[in-house]
Amino acid sequence: MSSSSLYIVPTPIGNLQDITQRAIDVLSSVVWIAAEDTRHSAKLFQHLGIQAKTLSLHDHNEDKRSQMLCQKILEGESVALISDAGTPLISDPGYKLVSRCREQGIDVIALPGPCAAITALSASGLATDKFIFEGFLPVKTVARQHALEALISRPHTTVFYEAPRRILDTINDVKAVLGNERQIVLAKELTKTFERYISGSAENVIEWLTEDPVHQKGEFVLMIDGVQVDQNDIPEEAMALLKRLKSDLPLKKAAAIVADHYQLKKNALYQAGLDLE
Repeated sequence: MSSSSLYIVPTPIGNLQDITQRAIDVLSSVVWIAAEDTRHSAKLFQHLGIQAKTLSLHDHNEDKRSQMLCQKILEGESVALISDAGTPLISDPGYKLVSRCREQGIDVIALPGPCAAITALSASGLATDKFIFEGFLPVKTVARQHALEALISRPHTTVFYEAPRRILDTINDVKAVLGNERQIVLAKELTKTFERYISGSAENVIEWLTEDPVHQKGEFVLMIDGVQVDQNDIPEEAMALLKRLKSDLPLKKAAAIVADHYQLKKNALYQAGLDLE
């Protein structure tokens, strides 16, 4: 293990048995561990018998902490970055630290491990060949609905995290913006005793959430299916993109790019491009 590196170390999202031996070895060997919440992480360290020095790294102190940690690494003291649960930087702090390390020529070594978004998606039954992860939706209703409008014509699965106090409002907004026909999957308490997957329409999920107050407690991953479009029916935004690309690229290449982005047939787009000439 290098003494002049930053290690990105995933931690369990619920079940402590999900931590890897490599993660334990790194956390046991580094001089410093930067954690989002040192009090929360102390429980994991106690369970694993880890005694490294810890310090907090969160949204409010990341600039200052990043500078300090980079200096420690350059002085030969290895550092590990963890989040409260899952893979660091995925809807968690750490981007500024990693970016600063890269700028200063410090090796950044990422370990594979738990991630709630990937865990949920892999068992969702929704398409996984192409998906978009958007973290948390906005807190306020108007902003949240505006963000959901981007999914109206999106052909790919979209993955969100959501807090228990907002989950019902969010699903109601999904119904209001996307209608009740779109397939959604809600994953709750992943890897824990009361793990659940609820799938169906927005109305189905709302009914489940409201039938028992306990159902609205826990940590949630919300997945929304992409819109199912006729591949021969070219939406306006796809045609607009084709027109822009066609001015700089061969039609065949432009049609392939648009087809890939919107999940349309290349031949239909190519013919539409010819009609523009």
